[in-house]
Amino acid sequence: MENEIQKFEVYIWKPKQTKLSVNINKIAVLRNSRGGNNPNVTQAAIDAQRFGADGITVHPRPDERHIRYSDVREIKKIITTEFNIEGNCREQKFIDLVLEVKPDQVTLVPDAIGQITSNHGWDTIKNQDYLKEMVAVFQKENIRVSIFVDPIVEMVEAAKTTGTDRIELYTESYATNYLVDKNKAIKEYIKAAHRAQVLGLGLNAGHDLDLHNLKFFKQNIPYLDEVSIGHALIADAIYLGFENTIQMYKRQISEP
Repeated sequence: MENEIQKFEVYIWKPKQTKLSVNINKIAVLRNSRGGNNPNVTQAAIDAQRFGADGITVHPRPDERHIRYSDVREIKKIITTEFNIEGNCREQKFIDLVLEVKPDQVTLVPDAIGQITSNHGWDTIKNQDYLKEMVAVFQKENIRVSIFVDPIVEMVEAAKTTGTDRIELYTESYATNYLVDKNKAIKEYIKAAHRAQVLGLGLNAGHDLDLHNLKFFKQNIPYLDEVSIGHALIADAIYLGFENTIQMYKRQISEP
């Protein structure tokens, strides 16, 4: 117990250079609403990298209502930073795509078919054996695995037993409650993040993080490896410009 406490204290005060992965799904939504190829999703990935993004995230779904499977293949050809593919590994089509493309990271998300957006993490206790099997499938191909989880210590602990490399904390509840009581909103995330660090898990976060709440999140969890941000960033880019917005988000996770 004493060793674990010592390790816990080291992790609390050891900051990391947090990476910004830009989710470009909403670029694809805009393109698909009109047909054709405007805006060009692949070009958006190229530009996001050129403007300073540390990675590109996509989340293809079976109906391809935003990112298409063909987009994923095209982006792989031009990626110069990290490539993160999110999705539901219960879909064989998704598994096949990831194994074909071989991104740097796959994030396993328990979406239901037709779900508008991700709205919960995995029950890593109930699905422990299944997730262990899926983690091994991707790691065999040297793909880093991250499991999408709610900020619950027990779910973090069960995620560790699957062999996953990282977890991604689902941050909707933090974002929703931030304007009400930011200290209360962050409390469970700090606990879950600390436990992940003690267990040796890498730590990502995403969902509804924006220019208002991101800096406080990073300040309280300084050892965060990566944030994946799409909707808010793309919405801000309409008013602020794509390059400027990416730089603004990067400053939120780099400034003390």
